Amino acid sequence: MSLEGSPQPAGQAGGFHRIEFTGKASEYFGIWIVNVLLTILTLGIYSAWAKVRRNRYFYGNTVLLGRSFEYHARGLQILIGRLIVLAGFVALNVIAAVVPVLALLPTIVVLIALPWLVAKGLRFSARVTSYRNVRFDFVGGPGGAFKAFILGGLLSVITLGILTPLASRWAARYLGQNLRYGGKAFETDPRLGALYRSWLVSFLIALVGLGVIALLVLANFSRIVPMIETPGSLSPEEQIPLIASMVIGYIVLFATFGIAGLFYRAGVRNATWSTTLFDGQHRLLSDVSRRRYTWIAISNVLVTIFTLGLMRPWAAVRMARYTWRHTGVTFTGDVGELFSRIEEQGSAIGAEFMDFEGFDFGF
Repeated sequence: MSLEGSPQPAGQAGGFHRIEFTGKASEYFGIWIVNVLLTILTLGIYSAWAKVRRNRYFYGNTVLLGRSFEYHARGLQILIGRLIVLAGFVALNVIAAVVPVLALLPTIVVLIALPWLVAKGLRFSARVTSYRNVRFDFVGGPGGAFKAFILGGLLSVITLGILTPLASRWAARYLGQNLRYGGKAFETDPRLGALYRSWLVSFLIALVGLGVIALLVLANFSRIVPMIETPGSLSPEEQIPLIASMVIGYIVLFATFGIAGLFYRAGVRNATWSTTLFDGQHRLLSDVSRRRYTWIAISNVLVTIFTLGLMRPWAAVRMARYTWRHTGVTFTGDVGELFSRIEEQGSAIGAEFMDFEGFDFGF
């Protein structure tokens, strides 16, 4: 679905408005290189402040209706959250080492605590984000996080990916329906049909990759059988084509499943954002091209690898610019009046968040 060419009323009138990303790779490179150097010099401690600097740059350059988003987290909050999680892991493993009968304790505690940590992390991320001086909020609980991320993930794995769209729908509902802005709710309910259409394309791509791997196995079948029955029976000359086929097989496997995953991610983004309503009447939209999104993601990885990471800032800015350019909101009614009401109601709620943001546990 594309709204390229749709009328975009000027000023604060209602209608469709796209989000812009105004950041530049040259600007972000300065932030990124300092973050990397200080993180290395401080043995990782500075990474908490690096995350704050990075997010403030990206949020501050994400613009809707001429106003940018803001990120309010502090490095110390993120560091404390990480230290709490680290201390918990260390304590659990020490107990398991001292009392062998409790060897499974760390795994059990993590599985029980993970949904709570995820819900707290989402609430923290929402509450440290604002637009027009009004904070976002997230009201989802650990039960929903368990269903969306743990149960959904398990369901996807045990059905070999067939029920992945259902898991995606659970995650989208949990994230979208528990998000608030200025006290007003979002609603999200992507249709299974749209998710399965995205999944089908990805499934066919993965099927092509598996077909190529099957052909490689068949081509080397006469070498594989004796190698299994009598290890070491193949001569070095016979092993060369087998090793070459294995390398090609791994490349095909990672390439096709990577492309399939990116195609699916872009499709889910479109299906989820485009069924999201704010305050029951203002509709969000995503119309990223799955092929273009996949190409940008893959070429970003290749450029980053071949430049030993130095082009990572360029890649991050490039992806942000593309995805936000293909994201927008259709406002109903007068936008100025809408945000005046939200700012009036949301300012009181936002002031309370300053004291109750909590810590970022990194989940």
